[in-house]
Amino acid sequence: MKRKIIVTGGCGYIGSHTVIALIQNNFEVIILDDLSNSSKETIERIYKITDVKPKLVIVDLKNDFETKRIFEIHKDAIGVIHFAAHKAVGESIEKPLVYYKNNLCSLLNVLEAQNQFGIKNFIFSSSATVYGLPKKLPITEANKTQRPFSSYGNTKKIAEEILDDFTKSKSDFSAISLRYFNPIGAHESGLIGELPNGIPNNLMPYITQTAIGIREKLMVYGNDYPTRDGTAIRDYIHVEDLAQAHVIAMQRLINNENKTVLEFFNLGTGNGYSVLDIINSFEKISETKLNYEVTDRRAGDVPELYAEVELANKTLGWSAQKDLNEMISSSWKWEQNFRKKINKVLDFSIKKTQD
Repeated sequence: MKRKIIVTGGCGYIGSHTVIALIQNNFEVIILDDLSNSSKETIERIYKITDVKPKLVIVDLKNDFETKRIFEIHKDAIGVIHFAAHKAVGESIEKPLVYYKNNLCSLLNVLEAQNQFGIKNFIFSSSATVYGLPKKLPITEANKTQRPFSSYGNTKKIAEEILDDFTKSKSDFSAISLRYFNPIGAHESGLIGELPNGIPNNLMPYITQTAIGIREKLMVYGNDYPTRDGTAIRDYIHVEDLAQAHVIAMQRLINNENKTVLEFFNLGTGNGYSVLDIINSFEKISETKLNYEVTDRRAGDVPELYAEVELANKTLGWSAQKDLNEMISSSWKWEQNFRKKINKVLDFSIKKTQD
């Protein structure tokens, strides 16, 4: 029998790539998603890539009763990978209560359901934002977590504290928190990638949407940071590398290879690239000139974040394989493929109307 994994938020950007990786590693996947920032069309894209159509259950995980009902149906699952969360830094500052309610209530309900039905392995989608403004770079897992600048980041920090308390109270429950740096890129097939609803909050989809004409211009938030070119520096990691890390982490828990009941791993490349580095690389790869404008800093952003990834490399047995060019070119391929599909649908609709 295939091993069943519940993936919350599995229609989202990182979630969908992880679902693909799980299927390719012979797991059965059950996706729980409210589709608030994703689409059920993702299931068809996953099917085209894997020849497997994962089961999608549309559910609001803030609903305790519905969450437990679904977990009871799938109590034969051996683990949960929890992606379901709102993730826009700027929006979280404007709507903190929305973020605390969604991100923390859904986590609590999932953990309670797991506890009730005996599903003992848990992978948490965390973030490098839990380190706040680091005093030393690169950031290691030994760095103390700090109060992040954004409500989004703080939900991740609080979630890790919840996991710490919960795992200490349970002898038969283990968790791994994966602290991402900055995921970009798309699946090598060009069939699936980052597709935010509305105006993108992340750099890469804003770049590709600007290049293809969906957005008038790209806004660069600040060029007065204490960095080499004044723009913020981040550790960008390919989403497919990130997806593989989740599979490896889950296998670690299933095989009881974890050293403690709660482990933390940084997921990045260890390299820092500025916003202008990304823009210049994109222009070179795509042979497209970007229209961009420098504006004020964005609340909640820190000047520089990049990882020390030795622990993930040695202990988890994972390392990033794809370079910046692959991240950017795959993002651009996905954007072009998606817009071609949209244009074909529009052309068909216009032709049908004319006929």
